[in-house]
Amino acid sequence: MIRVLIADDHAVVREGLRRILLAAGDMTVAGEAATAQELLQLARQVACDVALVDLSMPGSAGLEALRELRSLRPGLPIVVLSIHPESQYAVRVIQAGAYAYLGKSVEPTVILHAIRKAYVGERYITEEVGQLLADHLVSARDRAPHELLSDREFQVLEMLAKGKTVTEIAAELSLSTKTVSTYRARVLAKLGARTNADLTRYALTHGLG
Repeated sequence: MIRVLIADDHAVVREGLRRILLAAGDMTVAGEAATAQELLQLARQVACDVALVDLSMPGSAGLEALRELRSLRPGLPIVVLSIHPESQYAVRVIQAGAYAYLGKSVEPTVILHAIRKAYVGERYITEEVGQLLADHLVSARDRAPHELLSDREFQVLEMLAKGKTVTEIAAELSLSTKTVSTYRARVLAKLGARTNADLTRYALTHGLG
């Protein structure tokens, strides 16, 4: 049996995923988490073979839960299930080590297939994500400005766009306020923005967060 750890902040979604997994016949639910903290706690406590993780949960900024889970359980395959379009996060998620990036509109059979492939150490790349990965190899001048940010800069952008202050971000990421201010300055420069409000508008326009 494939032991799957489910992480999603919506109880209805978790229940739906649980039913899909149990109906598959070769899977069982190792545990359920509603927040990033619960996900990491369960990952420490329960035996699981694959983690099925929502990209956006309370207590985490975008990719942070994925990074922390990879650090905590380096060998655990992660399948990301997200409401965000592939064009915004798929490349970063795959580069961060996820075995698949799926939109929540996919058929249940696709989710099961991705989990089975992850269980045996194989990635599941949809046609859309495959095209994005290919496009990512093109010249930097052909990419959107936020795609040129480092992972940490992108993370700071997400948090600033959500209204968090430099001090709050520093505390959450265990960084100094000076370091976060430096990242903020880089993000502003790379996106051609002047204020945090500009960053929020940019994030909304590009469907980030």
